[in-house]
Amino acid sequence: MPQTWYVTFEVHKRGTLPKRRSPRETRTFESEAEARAFAREKFNEGLIVFAGTLNPFLPRRLIPSSDIPSWIEPDRGDEVGGHDDKREPEK
Repeated sequence: MPQTWYVTFEVHKRGTLPKRRSPRETRTFESEAEARAFAREKFNEGLIVFAGTLNPFLPRRLIPSSDIPSWIEPDRGDEVGGHDDKREPEK
């Protein structure tokens, strides 16, 4: 199965290591559930986390760090929503 989700998180600075080019690291996952579990683990460590879908996977999805707490809630299931989810019902 192709990798369709990514999770990016900040990397802790470690004493004597040479300066890193980027303070972040990214991992890819086959499913939203795997990505969510990994993001929950990193978030619980106190790291800044964001996630999303990889191109060309549709629908495209970006979960900014401010939305991670609600996205990693255990009762969410494998929903993939978006900003359109909050539309008013048609009359």
